[in-house]
Amino acid sequence: MDVISIILFFLFLFTVLSGIFVVKQQTAAIIERFGRFLVIRQSGLHIKIPLIDRIAGRVSLRILQLDVIVETKTKDDVFVKLKVSVQYKILVEKVFDAFYKLDFPQDQITSYVFDVVRAVVPKMKLDDVFEKKDEIANAVKGELNEAMINYGYDIIKALVTDIDPDSEVKTAMNKINAAERQKVAAQYEGDAARILIVEKAKAEAESKRLQGQGIADQRREIARGLEESVDVLNGVGINSQEASALIVVTQHYDTLQSIGESTNSNLILLPNTPQAGSDMLNNMVASFTASNQIGEEMKKQNLKNKPKE
Repeated sequence: MDVISIILFFLFLFTVLSGIFVVKQQTAAIIERFGRFLVIRQSGLHIKIPLIDRIAGRVSLRILQLDVIVETKTKDDVFVKLKVSVQYKILVEKVFDAFYKLDFPQDQITSYVFDVVRAVVPKMKLDDVFEKKDEIANAVKGELNEAMINYGYDIIKALVTDIDPDSEVKTAMNKINAAERQKVAAQYEGDAARILIVEKAKAEAESKRLQGQGIADQRREIARGLEESVDVLNGVGINSQEASALIVVTQHYDTLQSIGESTNSNLILLPNTPQAGSDMLNNMVASFTASNQIGEEMKKQNLKNKPKE
């Protein structure tokens, strides 16, 4: 085999192999014949006529994303930057339109996003932009769908992913938010202080009530004890007046004994008038006399009740 035959063989082999091509998954290949559209090939192994047919281009059928940053002004004259993310794809049945009708689809989408955002946001205040960002995204998606469907593109989703006001505006908003939170905190502190005062007053009132009840119970028991003491003394022949005097003397000496138990206490008894002092002395003597009578009566009673041997 001479050299020419070898060269012809390799040329033939190269020509045959150049007619075989592969299209990847989620991709479409546009085939042209002498510069004219011929057919669209989907994923797989395909054959074309060498030197006659050519692959004009390949387009992806996957979902793509384009991020567009738009600077605009709100209704309350605040400049803000919005980041709009547009997710789109080429429709399988409209690959021809997507490839031949539109040369730079990203630029087209960007233009529509700018147009919609700058038409919608100036009608809103800054707070509304944050609260109604879904409305902005829906407006972008609706406008893009209507325009891009003619070029073979389907808009899957439009998202407002970032809202960035001017730095001075953000500082002012943070100050307003901090002041509002401090106001709420002060209100809660005031409520807590008021509740504490109310509860403390309730506790004091309950304490006073219980204290008064205790004093009343104490006085009631003292009165009951005095009543029983008078009844006992009446039982041994002492009238009520003498019994009362004896009880007063007994309480008097009990008080003196309690005072005497403390080494640091001094007691001075000064009558108001000589007559009052004389009356006090007479009462004390009468009380001692009544006490002696009670003692004698109790001895006699014990002798009567004692059994004889």
